[in-house]
Amino acid sequence: PQAPAPAPGPQAQAPGPQAQPAPFSGFPPQQDGGAAEGVVPWKPPTTDPFLAAAQEQGRPAPLGRRFAARLIDTLALAVITGAAAVPLWGPATDHIDAKVEAAKQSGREVTVYLLDGTTGPYLAVVLAVLLIGGGLYEVLPTVKWGHTLGKKVCGVKVLDIESHDTPPLASVIRRWLVYGVLGVLAVGVVNAVWCLFDRPWRQCWHDKLARTFVAEK
Repeated sequence: PQAPAPAPGPQAQAPGPQAQPAPFSGFPPQQDGGAAEGVVPWKPPTTDPFLAAAQEQGRPAPLGRRFAARLIDTLALAVITGAAAVPLWGPATDHIDAKVEAAKQSGREVTVYLLDGTTGPYLAVVLAVLLIGGGLYEVLPTVKWGHTLGKKVCGVKVLDIESHDTPPLASVIRRWLVYGVLGVLAVGVVNAVWCLFDRPWRQCWHDKLARTFVAEK
């Protein structure tokens, strides 16, 4: 009798194609053609997140506080300018009175100009004190601390529009010169009220040219 043939053992199978992992899409898996259970579908933001973050770091100050701060600073500048103008007031009025009296004594119709070679330099001195003295009052504290006396009292400060930090010296000087020159030219009222309509940073013209804005502390 022949020995039984050995039972055939398991044969090695040729390796088949390996399953490849699904590529990562960044979105939750979908079930039954809809969103994953308990997952809110992603939606694009409706507002600019960078602008929102910037406003959180430095929000424009309320207009009431800005007005109060400017009023305090204007009174301080008036005191500084008055200290230079008062000593010149007497000589200027005496000179004008003398011109008027001379015109009366002449018996002719004479035009008396209030601004001449004597009173003109007096006016120039007062304007120089206003621009230079006021510039020192505004520029130095703003560069160092970001605020003047009035802004400190009212809780507001001047910031750079991009860095939201204390503005550099060049910007602060430009800011004051534009404000001062526009004020001397009687356009300062329009400059001051421009912040009522400007969005989103409530800038006046001098802020726009200096790339600054007034923020609340």
